[in-house]
Amino acid sequence: MLRERVEAAWRTWQTSQNRFTESARILPDLLTDVEHAVRSYRAGTDPVARRETLRTAADLYGLLRSYCRRTGRIDLSLLVADRALRAAEDADDPLRIAGAQWNLGHVLLAQNESEGAEQVATLAAEQIQTPKTPDEHAMAGALELVAVTAHARRRNWWAARTRLERKALPKAKAAGEGNVGWTVFGPTNVDLHALSIEMLAGEAVEGLRCADRVDISCLPSLERQFTFLLDIARCYDLRREDAAVLVHLLDLEQLAPEDVARSPLARQMLTDLRRRVRPTYRRQVEVLIDRIGLDEAPGLPDNPA
Repeated sequence: MLRERVEAAWRTWQTSQNRFTESARILPDLLTDVEHAVRSYRAGTDPVARRETLRTAADLYGLLRSYCRRTGRIDLSLLVADRALRAAEDADDPLRIAGAQWNLGHVLLAQNESEGAEQVATLAAEQIQTPKTPDEHAMAGALELVAVTAHARRRNWWAARTRLERKALPKAKAAGEGNVGWTVFGPTNVDLHALSIEMLAGEAVEGLRCADRVDISCLPSLERQFTFLLDIARCYDLRREDAAVLVHLLDLEQLAPEDVARSPLARQMLTDLRRRVRPTYRRQVEVLIDRIGLDEAPGLPDNPA
């Protein structure tokens, strides 16, 4: 029962347009029930039930890591990432241990500790020394993407591109499209990171060229779809193609209105549009600004996963 509830909560988080509102309603009771079960089975004598409960707890803490980071509670995000790692280690589950380290890497990225994130991801990927199954390839590849992002955050563009091509891409080809450990790792996610690198590097033309090769219809995560469209909007923003920026921001609002309201990058692009947009588009920009409450509430950290 708890396993099904945690998986349902993950599906809500990855696919619902109103994921923040729905998750805020679901997570408190689910966390209480999972922690009660963990305490009960830690003292119990059934090793199979104990291990399954700890696996369920690790998965829930991974979800809480993402939720807390996206709602601006980086301190709590670090706490639950540590709990996910402890639960995975207590369950003696290598894939979940790697997944918990992937979670920790993302918390460090959110804290602007790129070097620490790269070290955590690299060491964890090395623990999966010779991936044999698609799931192992996927988890190792997801960890490589954390290291790729860390390179990009430090403006080491060529290191990011090289690692993406030489380490992440082969693992994506071996794993195929999937969602192992809720990482959404696969060839499409690798392509999304290629776009993000070019966008962050200010290479708008190359970024848009990367985007033309991507089909996001296979992605099981609305968040990754959102990040893809946001990066495209930013590429057009770098080129001052205001009509294209507005079109993509409107698409983003339709896809995930709560994410638009919380995205600093989307909010900044809207602020810039309001300042420079032609009269033809000004009313649409103002209406969108009003709908997302741009002037009322601050945004929260942008970051995939």
